[in-house]
Amino acid sequence: MTALVELLLRPLADAFMQVGVFVALLAAPFGWAQWRHGDRLDTLLVRHARLAPLLAAAVTMPPGCGGAIIVMALYARGAVSFGAAIAALVATMGDASWVLLAAEPWLTVQLKALLLVTGAVTGYAVDALGLAPRRAVDREAVASVPAVSGGGGGATTVVRTAPTRLDTLVPTAFWVLLGVAALVAVPVTFQAQAPDELYLLLGCLGAVACVLVLLHGRHGRDRLADDTGAPPTSGHEVLRDAGREVAFVTAWVAGAYLAWALVSGLTGFDGTGLPVLGFAGVVAGALVGLVPGCAVQIVFAGLFLAGGVPLPTLVANTVSQDGDALLPLLALEKRSALLATVITTVPALVVGTGLLLLA
Repeated sequence: MTALVELLLRPLADAFMQVGVFVALLAAPFGWAQWRHGDRLDTLLVRHARLAPLLAAAVTMPPGCGGAIIVMALYARGAVSFGAAIAALVATMGDASWVLLAAEPWLTVQLKALLLVTGAVTGYAVDALGLAPRRAVDREAVASVPAVSGGGGGATTVVRTAPTRLDTLVPTAFWVLLGVAALVAVPVTFQAQAPDELYLLLGCLGAVACVLVLLHGRHGRDRLADDTGAPPTSGHEVLRDAGREVAFVTAWVAGAYLAWALVSGLTGFDGTGLPVLGFAGVVAGALVGLVPGCAVQIVFAGLFLAGGVPLPTLVANTVSQDGDALLPLLALEKRSALLATVITTVPALVVGTGLLLLA
């Protein structure tokens, strides 16, 4: 029974209690800030064109993909340069930043500072070299280019339906569970008390709840709003979107923790034989970063926290990965997106190798 708990239940509980709860404590305030002040980011980037690469890197510092998606929308509309788009893609950590911030906040702050500098320098270098693929907006009127962000001019009109009783009940119940879990998770995290049966129970319930929230979100009535990247327009949508963010991150982290526990527990393998050490690890991290979206990158961050990936490999991955921001760019400007994801591997290899040599 003890072995079953450690192999199956403990990883699920840890994913929710050590990551999900703290993602929730961060996601809700950031969602509120996006709701109240999201449009100001668009205006800031457009008004200060010379500072665009630096500002584009800076707006990706909050966890998640929202800042980078805003920059991609502005780039597609011709409002910022290709260098600004590259700066945002290099600097963003996507949803993997939630994982690291919840478990290793000081390390995350250091990584964010490194990404800010690396993103801005890379963006200015791209503009200085004159790398600028032709966009649709360069050939057609700006009004003919669809927007993927809720902010700025020319945005797609999003029709939102009134939430049903179930649409209100699911996020409310989920946040109640998160609140109760926080009362147990916070003291355990700060070693004020040891994890007990209640910790295990709440953690497993939370992991199951995350799956239910994701399933409900997949069939929810506000999918159009989600697909366009539109910011929340009410407190209900802030909680709904933040809850889905928590569920998405927790589910993937739980998968990473569970897989690692099964591999290490059943085989005794500790990860030293994986191709993630030395320069090969840096290359592996940069190549994994080529995969669009956040899911694989969340798993990679989870493996780092589980001890399966060294820091230089993680850093190469964080620089190379583009989070969900590459997906709308692929839809609007495929040539720019493909070139961008190749370019971001260059600073990933440079920074990862530099950290490896300094270690």
